Amino acid sequence: MPNHEEESKYRENEHIVENKELSIWEALIPVFALVGMLAYNVFVFGDDALSGSNQFILLLGGAVAAIVGFFNKVSYDQMIAEVAENIRSTTGALLILLMVGALSGTWLVSGIIPAMIYYGLQILNPTIFLAACVIICAIISVATGSSWTTAATVGIALVGIGDALGISLGMTAGAVLSGAYFGDKMSPLSDTTNLAPAMAGGDLFSHIKYMALTTTPTIIITLIVFIILGFTIDTTGVADTSSILENIRGTFNVSGWLFIVPVAVILLIVKKAPPLLALLIGTLLGGLFALIFQPDIVATIGGGTNLTLESGYKGILNAITVDTNIATDDPALNDLFSSGGMSGMMGTIWLIMCAMVFGGIMDGIGALERITESLLKMAKTTFGLFASTVGSCLALNVTASDQYLAIVVPGKMFSKAYKERGLAPENLSRTLEDSGTVTSVLVPWNTCGAYHSSVLGVGVAEYGIYAIFNWLSPMMTLLFAALKIKIKMLVTKSEPA
Repeated sequence: MPNHEEESKYRENEHIVENKELSIWEALIPVFALVGMLAYNVFVFGDDALSGSNQFILLLGGAVAAIVGFFNKVSYDQMIAEVAENIRSTTGALLILLMVGALSGTWLVSGIIPAMIYYGLQILNPTIFLAACVIICAIISVATGSSWTTAATVGIALVGIGDALGISLGMTAGAVLSGAYFGDKMSPLSDTTNLAPAMAGGDLFSHIKYMALTTTPTIIITLIVFIILGFTIDTTGVADTSSILENIRGTFNVSGWLFIVPVAVILLIVKKAPPLLALLIGTLLGGLFALIFQPDIVATIGGGTNLTLESGYKGILNAITVDTNIATDDPALNDLFSSGGMSGMMGTIWLIMCAMVFGGIMDGIGALERITESLLKMAKTTFGLFASTVGSCLALNVTASDQYLAIVVPGKMFSKAYKERGLAPENLSRTLEDSGTVTSVLVPWNTCGAYHSSVLGVGVAEYGIYAIFNWLSPMMTLLFAALKIKIKMLVTKSEPA
């Protein structure tokens, strides 16, 4: 193992490993191999590819890159040093992921997430049903951080309600997915929202704040379109959500006081508190409010019948760390009212670490340098760089069939290019989400497209045109790039006199 002095030398000499002898085609061998292996892996495993096989494929992609490196006389130590540096650079992101899992657990058992769903469902109105679907799913997806859970629970109910009202299934599904993916993008509880800044080398809350610049006009346009559609179609019947509301009330003590916790976290974020501190305080407040408002639920999770010091302690710690499931009389709500805690984030953490191995070896052999160099020659402008990123994300959603990989691979490939252009990492992380996260649902054979069409019972061809937020997002990010609107540059500290 190299000592710190040797490792520092590797860091300083990183650009020496440009390997001018390494051709662009040699540099692309690991990329082609990775995409091919991932495409076949997703074909064989389907949705289960996220359970671990994709992670191993990333390691195999790293092995292919290492072989290319050995043929180009790159040392093993150099590659390992680069992998170590990459993994070290994601330490903050990995800790934030763990705290996000903890937060989601206490916000569930405290009734904060159920309260958001409860009040969200009450804004449903037949006249503005489609726009209401967007808003409801956006609220729930922000609260849970999961478009999949939103679609599989409330999404199914809304599609059923829309069908009863005589509204096209494709329209309702498009509205559901538009709202669900808004939340998937903007929620700090979402794994993709954490993954994108981790790949780009940015900060979670800076990423969310910067994403709002393109996401806000996109969701506003989406809502306007659905409001117009709502006034141009005839509806019959009424939207009955009484059974869902009754089940939530029967399980949780729903109160407006619960919103003190998310408001406190939002204030901390606005005041620019460190993300880990804001999430920790949100987790602890969630645990405290769980003891106050949901003592019976906490006791049950803690293995007791009444709330005691021991059952309360166990209940809160279980909610923070492991799987938590709260039973109701509605099977759909049972799926919604579940959380993986900190352990539920391990799959994403595993994915990030394996991606860092692949990216680190690609860095170490000079392949990423060669690829980004070639891309920069083609993308001579800032807009060209953004367009190349969008194109890469779309291509990977189609070929690799997975939204995570549409973030991971372009994120790692383009991070240096953005930095060399003087562009802040938020530009890359936002573009990854605007084009990688949301468009995955528009590809029938992508894991997201296959999942949502199966769960909602509506084909991608039916809902695709109505998933307005999803196909408008990459257009909006390109429009901002073309007009040079709010393009954040790197701030370099001046040297001391």
